[in-house]
Amino acid sequence: MTIRRMSILTLTLLALPWPAAAWGPTGHRVVGRIAERHLTPEAQQGVAAILGPQSLAQVSTWPDDIRSDPNWKQATPWHFLSIDDNETLETTARAPEGDILSSIQRFEKVLRDPQAERQAKAEALKFLVHFVGDVHQPLHVGRRADRGGNEIIVLWFSQPSNLHSVWDGGMIDSTKLSFSELAEFVDHPTPEEVTAWQSAPVPDWIKESFDARQQVYDIGKRDLSYDYAFRQMPLVERRLAQAGVRLAGMLNSIFKSP
Repeated sequence: MTIRRMSILTLTLLALPWPAAAWGPTGHRVVGRIAERHLTPEAQQGVAAILGPQSLAQVSTWPDDIRSDPNWKQATPWHFLSIDDNETLETTARAPEGDILSSIQRFEKVLRDPQAERQAKAEALKFLVHFVGDVHQPLHVGRRADRGGNEIIVLWFSQPSNLHSVWDGGMIDSTKLSFSELAEFVDHPTPEEVTAWQSAPVPDWIKESFDARQQVYDIGKRDLSYDYAFRQMPLVERRLAQAGVRLAGMLNSIFKSP
């Protein structure tokens, strides 16, 4: 990418609002659909008692849909957790207003609380579906300096973009698959993988995303297209599958009879 081309691209993108979502609608629905395929009968009944006819795939995008609602402004930092390269989860400065780790833990507690009202549980479940997806997107455990790749300007198939957007939806959308088709294609873990993925605690999910960042940032001259997508799609597919399987594992545990 020439300096002049990059300068024009920079000026163009600086005039645009930076997205803060993860995976995008298709990716989040993939996670929800995969989770549905791994729920126990008890968990299926528990989810239905809270959501009614809505599926996990349907509600998975709700936390992004409400981002423009001022009543939910406080939820903005819940979607991510910043860890710089020289930090760890244990040493990074956690946001006092909450982050994705504290939010997952908080909403899991709401769902486990027999005294919580149905509306509170419905909101908690919608956030949980979304945030389990978010935390598996490597750039939602991002660097502060570039805001999780939002300020890493790139070309995506010759179109102005940024690295975060490429990971939100660019690579997934390039498959030209519906969310149900993509879920069907990637949801083939071995029984051993299901056991291992579901037994890993939430902090481990965060550390996996942190460790994957080096691969994510391998962008060369920032002119990304088929080669980058080919190299990165196995990671995208694995993280989507892990998110769905782990969400199911969490819900199976929450709704398991005592």
